[in-house]
Amino acid sequence: MIRVALFEDIKEIRELLSETIENSEGLFMTGAYANANDALKVMKRDRPDVVLMDIQMPGISGIEAVRTIKASFPEIQILMQTVFEDNARIFAAICAGASGYILKDASPERYLDAIIEVSQGGAPMSPVIARKVLTMFQGQNTAAPKEEYHELSPTEQKVLGCLVRGLSYKLIADECKISISTVNFHLKNIYRKLHVNSATEAISKALRQQLTSS
Repeated sequence: MIRVALFEDIKEIRELLSETIENSEGLFMTGAYANANDALKVMKRDRPDVVLMDIQMPGISGIEAVRTIKASFPEIQILMQTVFEDNARIFAAICAGASGYILKDASPERYLDAIIEVSQGGAPMSPVIARKVLTMFQGQNTAAPKEEYHELSPTEQKVLGCLVRGLSYKLIADECKISISTVNFHLKNIYRKLHVNSATEAISKALRQQLTSS
């Protein structure tokens, strides 16, 4: 059972997402909140596995809340939900520890898929957001050395490239013509070789070093 907490200041969206999650097998809604001012207290009390966090709210912003939650509960996966396609906000949320992004106009099915994926260690991003992140990082650290990545095999580079593009594990498997279990196998090797512990860290590191081609 995946325990989910929701932070969303718009009542209609909060109620719709709550109902969607509550009616989904395998998910349990621990609580839905209009702001993140007491986010740490909520984490301590509810112990969610995944947090759906609005990026802009009254009081403490979603980005501030992510930073605070990850500092005390690094095991909690946080999925940012936003209507913004703003490079600065995207960069700030990733640096704060966000595990993925979803646009608020996504379907209920996509929301559920993203919650499950992020709980399994994935880093779901819409194609638009993934492209924004890629463009943003391409302008940074262009002279950074790539020696750290020389051990990646061609298949691992392709899998990592798919991850950077925001593809789900299933879509990575389809594109690389391998099974999902093989995708997981390659990702474990990628994490080990890049000295990271999650898909989010792998994406961030790969983009900063321009490991993948656009």
